[in-house]
Amino acid sequence: MLVFAAVVLFIGAVFNVVTWPRFFQRVAKDTRARDAAGKPTTFYTVHLVLLLIALAIAVAAVVAGILLLV
Repeated sequence: MLVFAAVVLFIGAVFNVVTWPRFFQRVAKDTRARDAAGKPTTFYTVHLVLLLIALAIAVAAVVAGILLLV
């Protein structure tokens, strides 16, 4: 059962690492990401925070998965 839990954590981590950066690339290219002066908007900032949280969760999932296997 511990191996299954570790595999689920690794799959979740890979999903976050693969999906979120690609999504953020699309957000950064969106016209709503910058205002007329070229400064980042709230739209951009919110998605950046979501990206960072998703990557932190991915790191935590990998650590937890490794700890389950040790």
